Amino acid sequence: MHPPTNLAAELRLPTNWLDYTILGIYFVVVLGIGFAARRSVKTSLDFFLSGRSLPAWVTGLAFIAANLGATEILGMAANSAQYGVYTTHWYWIGAIPAMVFLGLVMMPFYYGSKVRSVPEFLLLRFDKAAHLLSSGLFACAAILIAGVNLYALAIVVEALLGWPQWVAIVVAGFFVLAYITLGGLSSAIYNEVLQFFVILAALIPITVLGLKSVGGWDGLSDSLTESRGADFMTSWGGTGIGSDNPLGANWLTIVLGLGFVLSFGYWTTNFAEVQRALSAKNLSAAQRTPLIAAFPKIFIVFLVMIPGLVAAVLVPKIGTAGSDLQYNDAIPYLMEQLLPNGVLGIAVTGLLAAFMAGMAANVSSFNTVFTTDIWAKYVVRGREDEYYVRFGRLITAIGVLASIGTAFLASSFSNIMSYLQTLFSFFNVPMFVVFIIGMFWKRASMKSGFWGLIAGTTAAMVNYFWIYKQGIIDIPSDQGANFVSAIAGFVAGAVVMVAVSLFTAPKPVEELQGLVYGTTSPGMAEPPAPGDEAWYRKPALLGWGAVVLAAACYIPFSF
Repeated sequence: MHPPTNLAAELRLPTNWLDYTILGIYFVVVLGIGFAARRSVKTSLDFFLSGRSLPAWVTGLAFIAANLGATEILGMAANSAQYGVYTTHWYWIGAIPAMVFLGLVMMPFYYGSKVRSVPEFLLLRFDKAAHLLSSGLFACAAILIAGVNLYALAIVVEALLGWPQWVAIVVAGFFVLAYITLGGLSSAIYNEVLQFFVILAALIPITVLGLKSVGGWDGLSDSLTESRGADFMTSWGGTGIGSDNPLGANWLTIVLGLGFVLSFGYWTTNFAEVQRALSAKNLSAAQRTPLIAAFPKIFIVFLVMIPGLVAAVLVPKIGTAGSDLQYNDAIPYLMEQLLPNGVLGIAVTGLLAAFMAGMAANVSSFNTVFTTDIWAKYVVRGREDEYYVRFGRLITAIGVLASIGTAFLASSFSNIMSYLQTLFSFFNVPMFVVFIIGMFWKRASMKSGFWGLIAGTTAAMVNYFWIYKQGIIDIPSDQGANFVSAIAGFVAGAVVMVAVSLFTAPKPVEELQGLVYGTTSPGMAEPPAPGDEAWYRKPALLGWGAVVLAAACYIPFSF
């Protein structure tokens, strides 16, 4: 899909002193949280993982807020304006099952092994080569994704408030740098909890007033069915193999490419998300973190999908040559048309909060991986704890500056969401296949992790840049190409890992305790904390409840 990223210049909002006051109060609170969190930072564990002391409800809300960035707000609304109810796939099949899998299956390995990062787990399971490569790949991906959020914020602020892009990028980068440098991960997490509620306060009025403007859900459905066809208001219509649909993907590539490979690759290995769970106070809280986040994730789709659908009704030619508005203009257009002053200030603040949350999640995970997995293990080893805290603050500043640079790189891509999905297929999918085989196959050798990462990343890039971009095989859209790249990366990584394992020595069994399914470690066998016996504190019940609820939500939109 190819909707331009830049917003229409005429979408200038009628903001006044009330809106700017709300925005100013938000920034003051953000910095205040950073100063308050600074008092709790005494060790590197405090700075990078909040001392593993946070309750599940805090880490759960931070987990979902960290994902509420550029793709969620602008990208998914644009996706809905262009493709309709197909957007539900990115939530009910492309998120919930993987979040449940992370909580029930993978968090006991992550938390029980006491690792500080996702790449560090590969050091324990495989060898230094796999660890260093995965650390480097993740550090690059984190900076690129942080830059996407910064660029998305800049184009929104330029279009809505009239600020130059470079001013918006520098101002937002400064505030993220300030509160992460002051309070470390705790500051980022508590700000993400605040940002979660600010984002909801922004999206709910847009959704409610937007529905009202088109005659409710029935009026919305009737209008779009008449103008775009019946499949536009269904999630699976037109996805049969050999059938044509705007998404350029059939049910098989949706289920395997998005629902399995891309989804599981992102949610289970992306340290920007997993880091929130690792900061929880015990294993039960760590497991419940992604499961608590799964419940609002089920319903957030309506807050980004409905505005996109409403925009498609109010501006029938949106995204075409006959309109000045592009798909990415959906939410800003509704803000301009529907929101009064005051509520408008909350909406603008919510958009800024969304982009800052996405950027902060990636910057905080970047400083952890670079400091603990690269600097402390391979460059400067054995220094006092205070040194690594100081270095963590320094590398945070460097990460923010690098993100500003990659923000301008993101401007060369026509669509934010397609760009991010491309990055996920390159970086997250190969890491996922290495993790999943390493966790469930004892015979996977120490050398197989490194070569699996190489093969998976290479295959995904070859598919995208050569097979798709050079037209070797006709794939209808960027999103369809991303799904195929993800499948290619997964298959190539898995095949190479198996082949290498058959010809190289496995890791000794005694070194696999707590790292492979069927083995245990002391951290994985911890007794439940007082009160954890309650049903709503049991990860298995929460996980299956989220899956059932997501499946039930699919039914009204299926066909």
